[in-house]
Amino acid sequence: MKSNKLYQASTLQALALGYTKPVVTVKELLEHGDTGLGTFESVDGEMIILDGVCYQAKDDGSIVRSEDSAGVPFAVAGTLKDGKIIKMDDMKDIEAIKTELTLCIDLDFSLNSIHIARIDGWFEKIHARAGAPYRSQHVSLKNILSKTQKDFSFEGLYGTLVCVYFPDYMDGINASGWHMHFLSKDKKYGGHVFEAAIRSGECLLQKMDRIDIQLPNDAAFDTYSLKEASKSEIEEVEQGNG
Repeated sequence: MKSNKLYQASTLQALALGYTKPVVTVKELLEHGDTGLGTFESVDGEMIILDGVCYQAKDDGSIVRSEDSAGVPFAVAGTLKDGKIIKMDDMKDIEAIKTELTLCIDLDFSLNSIHIARIDGWFEKIHARAGAPYRSQHVSLKNILSKTQKDFSFEGLYGTLVCVYFPDYMDGINASGWHMHFLSKDKKYGGHVFEAAIRSGECLLQKMDRIDIQLPNDAAFDTYSLKEASKSEIEEVEQGNG
């Protein structure tokens, strides 16, 4: 039986509480998929994996190709190969995009499943963020980003939204609902997306039926009380709801 597996390094609860040490390297992560998102050691920017290549969005919205040896404290990766194709035209904001994607998986009776997607198209606007590296331990992601995060906007450019959906019952393992990162076609601009509008585009959406989570393998991980991770803070920093 064919299976679609999503691979995840660590948990969002750990990242939210400040565990930003490497769990895997970029090279190891790319062995598990050609599409994904995440961040880098010490929350050094935002990660976009597209077509089997890992990119890093810096705190000014610029893009560099990641080194294979770069450390990854939190990320997801999967292989897009046989998903459902959806037209995504005239989406005025990110809520319209999320609503359309959620409707598509609801129609397939798949709201309790993980999904990954890529939306390629012409974007009227993208509002995104990325942070600079901040070495710390037990400093929450919200507090780190309050010191390092920079917001930026792009208008009128072609590119790709990499999207991951987790169902509500997995909240904390990852962010429930949709989480999106952007990469422009020319590989010059990108980041963690808070707002977007699509003039015309096409989505490849794939249901995942397995998840493989690599937990950190060092003693420091066990000093974090993961159940204390704040759901409201996770929503604020991951979904842009704050």
